[in-house]
Amino acid sequence: MEKQLEKLALDGGKPARSKPLPPNYPGAVVMGEEEAAYAERVIRAQSPFRFYGANPLGAVDALEERMMQDLGVPYALGVTSCTAALVVALKALGIGYGDKVIVPAVTFLATPGAVVCANAVPVFADVDESLNLDPSALERVIDDEVKAIITVPILGNPCDMDPILAVARKHGIPVIEDVAQSLGTSYRGKPAGTLGELGVYSFQMNKILTAGEGGAVVTRDAKLYERAARYHDQGLVRPQLKERFGLQPNEETDAFVGQNYRMSEVTGAILVEQWNKLEGLIAAMKSSHRKLKRQLEERLPGIVFRSSPDEDGDIGSNLGLLLPTAEAAGRFMQAMAAENITAHTLYGGRPVYMVPQLFHQRTAEKDSFPFNAPFKNPIRYTEDMCPRAVDLIPRMVFVPISPLLTDEDLEEVTEGIVKVYRSLRLA
Repeated sequence: MEKQLEKLALDGGKPARSKPLPPNYPGAVVMGEEEAAYAERVIRAQSPFRFYGANPLGAVDALEERMMQDLGVPYALGVTSCTAALVVALKALGIGYGDKVIVPAVTFLATPGAVVCANAVPVFADVDESLNLDPSALERVIDDEVKAIITVPILGNPCDMDPILAVARKHGIPVIEDVAQSLGTSYRGKPAGTLGELGVYSFQMNKILTAGEGGAVVTRDAKLYERAARYHDQGLVRPQLKERFGLQPNEETDAFVGQNYRMSEVTGAILVEQWNKLEGLIAAMKSSHRKLKRQLEERLPGIVFRSSPDEDGDIGSNLGLLLPTAEAAGRFMQAMAAENITAHTLYGGRPVYMVPQLFHQRTAEKDSFPFNAPFKNPIRYTEDMCPRAVDLIPRMVFVPISPLLTDEDLEEVTEGIVKVYRSLRLA
């Protein structure tokens, strides 16, 4: 029999927790002597640049080798950020001015921003109750000017890749997987980022693993790897990479101008040690996520969770709760904060295309380049063009799951959510 619930902390009751939960930085909260020691070795070797120095230690090479081994891909490339990785991936595919790229309506600004920085224009597709790209929405936004599709598994929940890839293959459109928030996620047993033509990853501060900043590109295609490596390094393919991967580009015909997105050895060193902790991080988050979800299902039969096309592939970094209305979600978050339990919606509760610089197609270039491309089907954004995203984002509340949570923490989080749900009559 349920005990009588206490008064909400918001109304003067005792909070479910006496102190806040661990900060939502999975990789950072497990940083320790291992990362510091490897970074120190790089510094003492006086060789922080990956391709040459007094005594290069090959830290970035080591990171790439671990990624290739664990993700089951033949090519990986460390870069400076996931935004850089997206630009590099787009350029590897030859995308630029006059091209359109499909992006989900729910993602961080960096995803469509990278498309614009690659001189292409984002076209937005709606989402489903996973808050990821809805495969059935793709056909509505595909035309012969669309040259790529970017999928984004939001907060550890995999995208429904089989139907997405089926549509992409039907139209001959390559797929880039933006796995920035979701390293370790899988879909039907395959790591996210390895199902499309290219996958990109982030090692920024609040990602699953971190070096503060950093990113990576992976692919199974030798030519795409060669083009990515060239674009990330001023248009060069270094002798070390040619030898390592058996590349034989023709510099007279294959070369093109690139940018500088090279990962440093210090970043690589930190990430090698972070990568050693990935399996443990994922296991801890998955275990806590499942326990919390099970406890809430038992206590709140009417609760609605974010849907998933593959629950086994969800890394458990966040528990998504779908509230009846945006107003209810607002009250829920306010009450949870008073209980010392973090709960939040994404991106101000709005689709990414509503960010002013995107919505009004403003860039640093004159004449709104690249939005000024002479498209046969001009790009126009309207507030309601992705109605499912408009409806779902402000109603989907996320509770972060730290790898440091104890069973006591989970009990207190459960009690807090149950108290708030029942007091606000949400279930």
